[in-house]
Amino acid sequence: MFVYGMSQVFSEISGLSQRDCFYIVERHKKEFTYPLHRHREYELNFIQNAPGVRRIVGDSVETIGEYDLVLIAGENLEHVWEQGTCTSPDIREITIQFSPDLFNGGILERNQFASIRKMLDRASHGLAFPIGSIMNAYSQINAVVNEKDSFVQFIGCLHLLYILSRCESKELASSSFAHSPRDTESRRVMKVKEYINQHYAEEVTLPELAGLVGMSPSSFSRFFRLRTGKTLSSYLIDIRLGNAARALVDTTSNVSEICYSCGFNNLSNFNRVFKSRKGVTPHEFRSMYRKKKVIV
Repeated sequence: MFVYGMSQVFSEISGLSQRDCFYIVERHKKEFTYPLHRHREYELNFIQNAPGVRRIVGDSVETIGEYDLVLIAGENLEHVWEQGTCTSPDIREITIQFSPDLFNGGILERNQFASIRKMLDRASHGLAFPIGSIMNAYSQINAVVNEKDSFVQFIGCLHLLYILSRCESKELASSSFAHSPRDTESRRVMKVKEYINQHYAEEVTLPELAGLVGMSPSSFSRFFRLRTGKTLSSYLIDIRLGNAARALVDTTSNVSEICYSCGFNNLSNFNRVFKSRKGVTPHEFRSMYRKKKVIV
Protein backbone atom coordinates (compact mmCIF):
# COMPACT_ATOMS: atom_id res chain seq x y z
CA MET A 1 0.00 0.00 0.00
CA PHE A 2 1.45 3.33 -1.00
CA VAL A 3 1.19 6.46 1.13
CA TYR A 4 0.60 9.46 -1.10
CA GLY A 5 2.29 12.70 -0.16
CA MET A 6 2.00 16.33 -1.20
CA SER A 7 4.08 16.08 -4.36
CA GLN A 8 3.07 18.61 -6.97
CA VAL A 9 4.78 19.35 -10.23
CA PHE A 10 4.93 22.85 -11.63
CA SER A 11 2.09 23.30 -14.12
CA GLU A 12 3.43 25.57 -16.82
CA ILE A 13 1.31 28.38 -18.23
CA SER A 14 2.24 28.33 -21.88
CA GLY A 15 2.96 31.42 -23.97
CA LEU A 16 0.52 29.95 -26.49
CA SER A 17 -2.66 32.04 -26.66
CA GLN A 18 -6.08 30.61 -27.48
CA ARG A 19 -6.10 32.50 -30.78
CA ASP A 20 -2.75 31.14 -32.00
CA CYS A 21 -1.91 27.83 -33.65
CA PHE A 22 1.59 27.59 -32.23
CA TYR A 23 4.22 29.33 -30.12
CA ILE A 24 7.93 29.45 -30.91
CA VAL A 25 10.76 30.80 -28.79
CA GLU A 26 14.53 30.63 -29.34
CA ARG A 27 16.87 31.15 -26.38
CA HIS A 28 20.62 31.40 -25.95
CA LYS A 29 21.73 30.74 -22.38
CA LYS A 30 24.43 29.35 -20.14
CA GLU A 31 22.36 27.12 -17.87
CA PHE A 32 19.04 25.36 -17.37
CA THR A 33 17.06 26.63 -14.39
CA TYR A 34 13.43 25.82 -15.27
CA PRO A 35 11.86 23.34 -12.80
CA LEU A 36 10.28 19.98 -13.45
CA HIS A 37 6.96 20.73 -15.13
CA ARG A 38 4.12 19.53 -17.31
CA HIS A 39 1.52 21.14 -19.59
CA ARG A 40 -1.30 20.13 -21.91
CA GLU A 41 0.33 21.67 -24.99
CA TYR A 42 2.33 19.47 -27.35
CA GLU A 43 5.98 20.49 -27.27
CA LEU A 44 8.96 20.02 -29.55
CA ASN A 45 12.19 21.00 -27.82
CA PHE A 46 15.49 21.32 -29.69
CA ILE A 47 18.79 21.84 -27.86
CA GLN A 48 22.21 22.51 -29.38
CA ASN A 49 25.68 22.82 -27.89
CA ALA A 50 24.74 21.30 -24.53
CA PRO A 51 26.73 18.08 -23.95
CA GLY A 52 26.38 16.84 -20.38
CA VAL A 53 22.88 18.22 -19.77
CA ARG A 54 20.61 15.69 -18.06
CA ARG A 55 17.16 15.17 -19.54
CA ILE A 56 14.31 13.76 -17.44
CA VAL A 57 11.08 12.74 -19.18
CA GLY A 58 8.81 10.69 -16.95
CA ASP A 59 10.94 7.85 -15.63
CA SER A 60 13.56 8.26 -18.39
CA VAL A 61 16.84 9.83 -17.27
CA GLU A 62 19.54 10.41 -19.90
CA THR A 63 22.58 12.62 -20.43
CA ILE A 64 22.42 14.30 -23.82
CA GLY A 65 25.16 15.01 -26.33
CA GLU A 66 25.79 18.02 -28.54
CA TYR A 67 22.21 17.93 -29.86
CA ASP A 68 18.87 16.88 -28.41
CA LEU A 69 15.39 16.85 -29.93
CA VAL A 70 12.35 15.65 -28.00
CA LEU A 71 8.62 15.67 -28.76
CA ILE A 72 6.22 15.52 -25.81
CA ALA A 73 2.49 15.01 -26.31
CA GLY A 74 1.43 13.81 -22.87
CA GLU A 75 -0.52 16.23 -20.68
CA ASN A 76 0.64 14.65 -17.42
CA LEU A 77 4.17 13.78 -18.53
CA GLU A 78 6.66 15.55 -16.29
CA HIS A 79 9.88 16.70 -17.93
CA VAL A 80 12.91 18.89 -17.34
CA TRP A 81 16.38 19.57 -18.71
CA GLU A 82 18.89 20.21 -15.92
CA GLN A 83 22.47 21.42 -16.08
CA GLY A 84 24.26 18.18 -15.26
CA THR A 85 27.93 18.45 -16.23
CA CYS A 86 27.38 20.90 -19.11
CA THR A 87 29.80 23.86 -19.14
CA SER A 88 28.88 25.35 -22.52
CA PRO A 89 28.79 29.18 -22.52
CA ASP A 90 26.21 29.34 -25.33
CA ILE A 91 23.39 26.79 -25.22
CA ARG A 92 20.84 27.17 -27.98
CA GLU A 93 17.26 26.07 -27.20
CA ILE A 94 14.24 26.23 -29.51
CA THR A 95 10.81 25.40 -28.11
CA ILE A 96 7.75 24.95 -30.32
CA GLN A 97 4.41 24.46 -28.59
CA PHE A 98 1.04 23.83 -30.19
CA SER A 99 -2.35 23.03 -28.74
CA PRO A 100 -3.86 19.53 -29.01
CA ASP A 101 -7.04 21.37 -30.08
CA LEU A 102 -5.26 22.24 -33.32
CA PHE A 103 -5.95 18.71 -34.53
CA ASN A 104 -9.60 18.57 -33.50
CA GLY A 105 -12.21 17.91 -36.14
CA GLY A 106 -10.74 14.65 -37.37
CA ILE A 107 -7.88 16.06 -39.43
CA LEU A 108 -5.47 13.52 -37.92
CA GLU A 109 -7.69 10.74 -39.22
CA ARG A 110 -7.07 11.80 -42.81
CA ASN A 111 -4.71 9.61 -44.80
CA GLN A 112 -2.20 12.40 -45.36
CA PHE A 113 -1.70 12.76 -41.59
CA ALA A 114 -1.26 9.04 -40.87
CA SER A 115 2.45 9.22 -40.00
CA ILE A 116 1.98 12.34 -37.85
CA ARG A 117 -0.94 10.68 -36.04
CA LYS A 118 1.17 7.65 -35.18
CA MET A 119 4.06 9.84 -34.03
CA LEU A 120 1.86 11.97 -31.74
CA ASP A 121 0.37 8.81 -30.26
CA ARG A 122 3.86 7.54 -29.41
CA ALA A 123 4.86 10.99 -28.15
CA SER A 124 2.50 10.61 -25.19
CA HIS A 125 5.54 8.80 -23.73
CA GLY A 126 7.95 11.44 -25.00
CA LEU A 127 9.98 10.79 -28.16
CA ALA A 128 13.72 11.37 -28.51
CA PHE A 129 15.21 11.63 -31.98
CA PRO A 130 18.75 10.31 -32.62
CA ILE A 131 21.40 12.45 -34.27
CA GLY A 132 20.61 11.17 -37.78
CA SER A 133 16.97 12.20 -37.43
CA ILE A 134 17.97 15.57 -35.98
CA MET A 135 20.25 16.27 -38.94
CA ASN A 136 17.41 15.36 -41.33
CA ALA A 137 15.22 17.98 -39.67
CA TYR A 138 17.89 20.57 -38.82
CA SER A 139 17.42 22.84 -41.84
CA GLN A 140 13.64 22.80 -41.41
CA ILE A 141 13.95 23.71 -37.72
CA ASN A 142 16.05 26.74 -38.66
CA ALA A 143 13.67 27.64 -41.50
CA VAL A 144 10.70 27.65 -39.12
CA VAL A 145 12.50 29.78 -36.54
CA ASN A 146 13.72 32.33 -39.10
CA GLU A 147 10.43 32.67 -41.01
CA LYS A 148 8.73 36.06 -40.43
CA ASP A 149 5.33 35.32 -41.94
CA SER A 150 3.26 33.52 -39.28
CA PHE A 151 1.14 31.56 -41.78
CA VAL A 152 4.19 30.29 -43.67
CA GLN A 153 5.76 29.53 -40.29
CA PHE A 154 2.73 27.43 -39.34
CA ILE A 155 2.93 25.46 -42.59
CA GLY A 156 6.63 25.01 -41.83
CA CYS A 157 5.75 23.54 -38.43
CA LEU A 158 3.46 20.99 -40.07
CA HIS A 159 6.21 20.14 -42.55
CA LEU A 160 8.64 19.70 -39.65
CA LEU A 161 6.25 17.31 -37.91
CA TYR A 162 5.90 15.36 -41.16
CA ILE A 163 9.68 15.10 -41.57
CA LEU A 164 10.07 13.85 -38.00
CA SER A 165 7.18 11.41 -38.36
CA ARG A 166 9.20 9.62 -41.03
CA CYS A 167 12.41 9.59 -38.98
CA GLU A 168 13.72 7.15 -36.40
CA SER A 169 12.79 7.91 -32.79
CA LYS A 170 12.55 6.15 -29.43
CA GLU A 171 9.96 6.34 -26.68
CA LEU A 172 11.20 7.64 -23.34
CA ALA A 173 8.75 7.18 -20.44
CA SER A 174 7.33 3.74 -19.73
CA SER A 175 3.60 3.15 -20.24
CA SER A 176 3.04 2.45 -16.56
CA PHE A 177 4.67 5.76 -15.60
CA ALA A 178 3.03 7.86 -18.31
CA HIS A 179 -0.41 6.27 -17.73
CA SER A 180 -0.80 6.08 -21.48
CA PRO A 181 -2.36 2.81 -22.63
CA ARG A 182 -2.41 2.10 -26.35
CA ASP A 183 -5.60 1.48 -28.30
CA THR A 184 -4.00 0.31 -31.54
CA GLU A 185 -2.86 -3.16 -30.51
CA SER A 186 -4.35 -6.57 -31.16
CA ARG A 187 -6.98 -7.85 -28.75
CA ARG A 188 -4.69 -10.59 -27.50
CA VAL A 189 -1.87 -8.17 -26.71
CA MET A 190 -4.28 -5.73 -25.06
CA LYS A 191 -5.78 -8.51 -22.95
CA VAL A 192 -2.34 -9.63 -21.76
CA LYS A 193 -1.19 -6.09 -21.04
CA GLU A 194 -4.35 -5.34 -19.09
CA TYR A 195 -3.79 -8.49 -17.05
CA ILE A 196 -0.15 -7.55 -16.36
CA ASN A 197 -1.15 -4.02 -15.37
CA GLN A 198 -3.56 -5.48 -12.81
CA HIS A 199 -1.26 -8.24 -11.51
CA TYR A 200 2.31 -6.92 -11.92
CA ALA A 201 2.79 -7.02 -8.13
CA GLU A 202 2.18 -10.78 -8.17
CA GLU A 203 4.05 -13.66 -9.74
CA VAL A 204 3.19 -13.67 -13.47
CA THR A 205 4.21 -16.69 -15.56
CA LEU A 206 4.45 -17.39 -19.28
CA PRO A 207 2.07 -20.42 -19.17
CA GLU A 208 -0.46 -18.34 -17.25
CA LEU A 209 -0.50 -15.56 -19.86
CA ALA A 210 -0.43 -17.98 -22.79
CA GLY A 211 -3.48 -19.74 -21.39
CA LEU A 212 -5.21 -16.39 -21.02
CA VAL A 213 -5.26 -15.95 -24.81
CA GLY A 214 -5.54 -19.63 -25.77
CA MET A 215 -2.00 -20.16 -27.07
CA SER A 216 0.84 -22.49 -26.21
CA PRO A 217 3.68 -20.89 -24.19
CA SER A 218 6.18 -21.14 -27.05
CA SER A 219 3.77 -19.70 -29.62
CA PHE A 220 2.68 -16.93 -27.30
CA SER A 221 6.29 -16.02 -26.50
CA ARG A 222 7.07 -15.55 -30.21
CA PHE A 223 3.75 -13.74 -30.80
CA PHE A 224 4.30 -11.28 -27.94
CA ARG A 225 7.83 -10.42 -29.02
CA LEU A 226 6.74 -9.96 -32.63
CA ARG A 227 3.91 -7.60 -31.64
CA THR A 228 5.71 -5.59 -28.94
CA GLY A 229 9.40 -5.83 -29.85
CA LYS A 230 10.14 -7.08 -26.32
CA THR A 231 10.36 -10.39 -24.56
CA LEU A 232 7.68 -11.04 -21.97
CA SER A 233 10.20 -10.88 -19.10
CA SER A 234 11.61 -7.57 -20.35
CA TYR A 235 8.13 -6.09 -20.71
CA LEU A 236 7.13 -7.23 -17.23
CA ILE A 237 10.27 -5.64 -15.75
CA ASP A 238 9.49 -2.39 -17.58
CA ILE A 239 5.96 -2.33 -16.14
CA ARG A 240 7.19 -3.03 -12.62
CA LEU A 241 9.94 -0.40 -12.90
CA GLY A 242 7.53 2.17 -14.31
CA ASN A 243 5.14 1.68 -11.40
CA ALA A 244 8.05 1.77 -8.97
CA ALA A 245 9.30 5.03 -10.48
CA ARG A 246 5.83 6.53 -10.25
CA ALA A 247 5.61 5.45 -6.60
CA LEU A 248 9.00 7.03 -5.88
CA VAL A 249 7.66 10.31 -7.26
CA ASP A 250 4.11 10.27 -5.89
CA THR A 251 4.38 8.48 -2.53
CA THR A 252 6.30 8.65 0.73
CA SER A 253 6.79 4.87 0.91
CA ASN A 254 10.39 3.78 1.39
CA VAL A 255 12.34 2.03 -1.35
CA SER A 256 11.98 -1.39 0.24
CA GLU A 257 8.18 -1.09 0.45
CA ILE A 258 8.01 0.04 -3.17
CA CYS A 259 10.27 -2.79 -4.27
CA TYR A 260 8.02 -5.51 -2.86
CA SER A 261 4.76 -3.72 -3.73
CA CYS A 262 5.78 -3.65 -7.39
CA GLY A 263 6.49 -7.36 -7.72
CA PHE A 264 10.22 -7.55 -7.01
CA ASN A 265 11.18 -10.14 -4.40
CA ASN A 266 14.74 -9.00 -3.78
CA LEU A 267 15.79 -5.46 -2.83
CA SER A 268 19.35 -5.69 -4.11
CA ASN A 269 18.11 -7.04 -7.45
CA PHE A 270 15.55 -4.22 -7.63
CA ASN A 271 18.27 -1.60 -7.04
CA ARG A 272 20.52 -3.22 -9.64
CA VAL A 273 17.84 -3.50 -12.33
CA PHE A 274 16.54 0.02 -11.64
CA LYS A 275 20.00 1.55 -12.06
CA SER A 276 20.67 -0.56 -15.14
CA ARG A 277 17.46 0.62 -16.85
CA LYS A 278 17.22 4.19 -15.52
CA GLY A 279 20.88 5.11 -15.08
CA VAL A 280 20.41 6.08 -11.41
CA THR A 281 19.48 4.31 -8.19
CA PRO A 282 15.92 4.53 -6.79
CA HIS A 283 17.16 6.91 -4.07
CA GLU A 284 18.87 9.14 -6.64
CA PHE A 285 15.78 9.10 -8.87
CA ARG A 286 13.55 10.22 -6.00
CA SER A 287 16.04 12.93 -4.98
CA MET A 288 16.15 14.35 -8.53
CA TYR A 289 12.38 14.72 -8.62
CA ARG A 290 12.17 16.24 -5.15
CA LYS A 291 14.85 18.81 -5.98
CA LYS A 292 13.04 19.85 -9.13
CA LYS A 293 9.48 19.88 -7.82
CA VAL A 294 7.75 23.17 -7.14
CA ILE A 295 4.60 23.39 -5.02
CA VAL A 296 1.88 25.41 -6.73
